Amino acid sequence: MDVTTLAEVSGNIGTIGYGLAAVGPGIGLGILIGKTIEGMARQPEVSGQLRTTMFIGVAFVEVLALLGLVAGFIVP
Repeated sequence: MDVTTLAEVSGNIGTIGYGLAAVGPGIGLGILIGKTIEGMARQPEVSGQLRTTMFIGVAFVEVLALLGLVAGFIVP
């Protein structure tokens, strides 16, 4: 196998790896936001607390996506 072919395959694998790393946070955000909206619909009086907790959760889930992106650059 040629050295250039290996470099091309390596680049494609890194792209696929980040795509897979973005799937988890995407699913996590969908569940998190969906359940928060469901909770607000059931108990509107606690919507402020739910919204605050949701934003904290969104921040943690987004950190996972950023870690996946950074790992794609660090690990060639």
